[in-house]
Amino acid sequence: MLIVFWGKQKYVTIKPQETSSGPVADGLWTRCPSCSSLLYTKELTKNLNVCNRCSYHFRMGAWDRVKHLLDSESFQEMDRDLEGGNPLGFSGYEEKLANSREKTGLTEACLTGEGRLSGYQLVFGAIDFGFIGGTMGTVVGEKVCRAFEYALAKRLPVVMVSAGGGGARMHEGILSLMQMAKTSQAVERHSQAGLLYICVLTDPTMGGIYASFASLADVILAEPRALIGFAGPRVVEETIRQKLPSGFQRAEFALNNGMVDAIIERKELRKVLTRLLLYHDGGGRQSC
Repeated sequence: MLIVFWGKQKYVTIKPQETSSGPVADGLWTRCPSCSSLLYTKELTKNLNVCNRCSYHFRMGAWDRVKHLLDSESFQEMDRDLEGGNPLGFSGYEEKLANSREKTGLTEACLTGEGRLSGYQLVFGAIDFGFIGGTMGTVVGEKVCRAFEYALAKRLPVVMVSAGGGGARMHEGILSLMQMAKTSQAVERHSQAGLLYICVLTDPTMGGIYASFASLADVILAEPRALIGFAGPRVVEETIRQKLPSGFQRAEFALNNGMVDAIIERKELRKVLTRLLLYHDGGGRQSC
């Protein structure tokens, strides 16, 4: 931007790198992809990564979900030592894993553990989109299964926050697709024991993750405008060669078509989860 004084160039301010969304100006500001407002990143973080102009819900990392939803210092991570390899010898896969671990601080795309939410003891899991798009490989499937098996043994409810934009991880081929059946069976065993499972679908929840454990919960919640479905809208349009309706596969579309039970603003999510746990309380509440 140029500032002109008395018809002459007086000061020159170098424009920061502009993008359609995401951080600009060395992370000090973040542009909202919905309303294009330039948001002060620290204020955006304080507002749970929700735009204060249009209520657009930015994506959140798994550890941020823990901080937002669970009682302070109550979370105990499980299976952190599980790390994936490269079973198919996929070119560049080891580098992708290493970069994602450094970027997110996670060993894999799924974070699981035991904790408390408003005093209720539970098993909590979150998929982190920052780790190879939140895709489900063999380790993610194993961690999800172990989380449900632990919850079954301890007779605890499960709350999962799903954000798997790529579904099953292509780098692991059929071994990744097998996790769909594996996790579905673990959810079913937990359900047959009469235990509660709540899943929160966040942007984006797609592919094999949506088609397995993410869509099998007793109560399915979604964040506003989250992309939810199996194949993406562009793929569907190109396949059927038809124009899709407005808002197709967004949370609001899913709600109108009976695919989710409710859409919950992020700032209200902890309250709603607390209420659901209260309704289904089986004596699992602990003193805080």
